[in-house]
Amino acid sequence: MPSVDDWINNPLGIVEGIFAQGTGSPDWEKKVLDYFKDKMEENVSRTWVSMSQRLAARPPRPCGKLAAGWWSVSSVPPPAVQVPSLNDVPLHYLKPNGLVRFRCLVQDMFAPEFYMGVYETVDPTTESKALKCGKYKDVTECAPVDFNSRKAVTSERQTFYCVPIPGESAWVKENYAGSSQARVVPSTSYTPNRQKRSFEEDEEMDSQPQRQRETNAGTPNSADFRGNGDSRRQERGARSSAASPVSSPLDLNFPLPGEQGPACLVKVYEGFESYKVNDTLEVFGILSVDPALSGVNDEKEASSVLDPMETEEEQRAHSPPASLVPRLHVLHIQPLQHNNPLLPPAASEERRAFLSSFLSELDSVRSELLKYLTHVLLGDALAAEYLLLHLISTVYARRDVLPLGKFALNLSGCPHSCPYTERLYQILQQLVTSSYRLGMSLANMNGARLVPRKDYVANRLVSGALQLPSNACLFLDETQLEQGQLDATGVRNITALGNVISWQKVDYDFSYHQMEFPCNINVLVTSEARSLLPSDCRVHLQPQLTPPDLEEYLGAVQAAQLPSQLNKYRTYLSVARELDYNIAEEVTKAVEDDFVDMRKDDPQSISAEDLHRLLVVSRLLSLSFGQTSLSRDTWLRAKNLEMVRMNRIQQQKCANGNEP
Repeated sequence: MPSVDDWINNPLGIVEGIFAQGTGSPDWEKKVLDYFKDKMEENVSRTWVSMSQRLAARPPRPCGKLAAGWWSVSSVPPPAVQVPSLNDVPLHYLKPNGLVRFRCLVQDMFAPEFYMGVYETVDPTTESKALKCGKYKDVTECAPVDFNSRKAVTSERQTFYCVPIPGESAWVKENYAGSSQARVVPSTSYTPNRQKRSFEEDEEMDSQPQRQRETNAGTPNSADFRGNGDSRRQERGARSSAASPVSSPLDLNFPLPGEQGPACLVKVYEGFESYKVNDTLEVFGILSVDPALSGVNDEKEASSVLDPMETEEEQRAHSPPASLVPRLHVLHIQPLQHNNPLLPPAASEERRAFLSSFLSELDSVRSELLKYLTHVLLGDALAAEYLLLHLISTVYARRDVLPLGKFALNLSGCPHSCPYTERLYQILQQLVTSSYRLGMSLANMNGARLVPRKDYVANRLVSGALQLPSNACLFLDETQLEQGQLDATGVRNITALGNVISWQKVDYDFSYHQMEFPCNINVLVTSEARSLLPSDCRVHLQPQLTPPDLEEYLGAVQAAQLPSQLNKYRTYLSVARELDYNIAEEVTKAVEDDFVDMRKDDPQSISAEDLHRLLVVSRLLSLSFGQTSLSRDTWLRAKNLEMVRMNRIQQQKCANGNEP
């Protein structure tokens, strides 16, 4: 029976053992997948249990410390055995050909590859033949291959270009990293031949290409091909910047500026047609960083292997150095509904028990969170109520082009004289799992790359800031907007933001046409007056507090939250978003009758758009209390909230006659 050390440190040995036992059997591949799936699901469950115990054992927060990042992840020992994470462990600490996991977003998809899944080798001395497994490998290190063998099997795999989840919050990364032993203590099972800079240790890793001068490289798998139509192209080592001393630095193509971490070429063998660009996944696979993939050193040699059907830019984009962009051969993929590490894995016994326990205290957590948001919004309880509803909103369905469930919020009346909006964003970062703040200054609007575009020269999708994961918080700071002229880029960016808010879609730029990609992004717009962008709901901020030093006040409010409280808020937002919801027939009839009564005296008092917003507010209000169906009391409460909000806006219009 293989030990834990075997299936984590030597997964190829397990694969080859199952292959040898099932030679000639068509189900050996299924046995491999079933074996690793069981092992990894058990490992994920044990890791979460261990992490929850670590959070519970965390000591009280020292006075004056901020809530996030103050604790040491080594204060409580991690579980004895786990699959190391490519997100948390520097690449040079990971064992080549070992099993790793990667929490990522599919940024791009390349053309399918054809590879030799089964091939036959010939011993040059004895001329004896043996069948070998070519699956989950980039290179072969064995006897010469018999390319004329009738027993050879050519298979197909898909390559995804994956990046860490864009905008992932620091607290998410810290909680995941806290469960990784190798993140704190370097692995003793593997000692690299030379020291490499890690992604986290070198801020310039994503802009400075490394030149690999390895002399002990393995033999590239000559049975490996990249396919496009009916063409068959031999996969070469990285056609990278090492081939040309004057070539430009390698761009890791992260959607957001300033992001760091490992990009990865993920090789998917089964079910790759079920995944799409922008999916968030947790990938378990065999790490491949063979030096043979890291580039051809000699310029003459590089020119001799260039594919006339590929440009050099395309080869660099599709086969970057393995030291910068490792390969990951997939054994198991877990689609992520969310990236909240505080929730147990989906469809597990721990998940059901956890939700049952947490729902019993959901009301009290809601009350605490609402009080916290009220302090953050300077005593404005109404704005805090709507902000809470915004944070749990999500697109749950689409009817033709209409996304249902979205709740883009415009928080107007924000102070401009101090960095209030910046501090507000920092506070929200402590609550949501992923976010991005875009200051809507004239320079940003005219210069930002928001919409992804197709680069036909390199044959890749160049990322943009709107290539965000599902349920990401997009914080648009309109208080930075100044007078000036938008150029063509600025107009396109404003249009793209409007499309995200109104239709939850991003039209990717393919030069000759646009391709529509649906998204699910929570948009919060902060502004002084009414935003120039559309929104589903606008709340004008009415501060009830006037602290002498606003930044110091917000810092004190944030610091007063214990880590255990923040974790409850974070869990609450994810749980409330995932609850099912329905409206009973009798309640639907009552709502229709109520709508008719409201229009009876004044048909202009409420429109179909107002009714739709009222239904969205009712739904979110129900979910915020843990209710999965609409009740009469919740409907009346939603009506009251909307009435107070509209009255406030009317008062603001009267006070400021020039406001639209």
